[in-house]
Amino acid sequence: MGKLKQRYEERVLPVIIDKLCGSKAMRPHRAATVASTHGVVLEIGFGSGHNLALYPSAVQKLLVVEPSARAVELAQLRTSRAPFPVEVIGLNGESLPVDDHSIDCVVSTFTLCTIPNVALALSEIHRVLKPTGTFHVLEHGLADDTDAKVQRWQHRLNPMQRRMCGGCNLILHTPTMLTTAGFVITEQHRWYEGVPRSMSALTRALATPS
Repeated sequence: MGKLKQRYEERVLPVIIDKLCGSKAMRPHRAATVASTHGVVLEIGFGSGHNLALYPSAVQKLLVVEPSARAVELAQLRTSRAPFPVEVIGLNGESLPVDDHSIDCVVSTFTLCTIPNVALALSEIHRVLKPTGTFHVLEHGLADDTDAKVQRWQHRLNPMQRRMCGGCNLILHTPTMLTTAGFVITEQHRWYEGVPRSMSALTRALATPS
């Protein structure tokens, strides 16, 4: 990695993502995603903490996995205001330093798209969730097969998207990823959040380990 690219990904990109992911338009979707979380929650890809103010009072503790030190810096004020303990426990969603079947809820908002080995990360999430646990997902990704034109544009744009946005992937189909990883989707919403549709095919899902 060149020095300029490294500086962009480590210092500049987290600030851009903080602004984009913190938009007012996303707040209701984030709130709906975390609305039923409770107990000990593990958030994969915490970013700069935009979900913190939206968690319900039933949350007792938040464990955080976030690879970007800059994003964690940007989250400091939000973390200090949280009504529950927030603990950064790791950098990598593909290897979670958490005991088997010990987590009540796992949250992932706009994170699965950037994990290099997302299948491994989903396996880890499945491992750490209690049998009665829930996986709360808000993600963008591949449109449905009924929108072939949107899919074609997503495939065209994906190489540029990955270069400019830290590996972010437009061509992962969230419902398929979840079911392939052994989750049962109990609630699902699929929609376009504005234009271009290639960048705004969203999924909000609630899933349980099978």
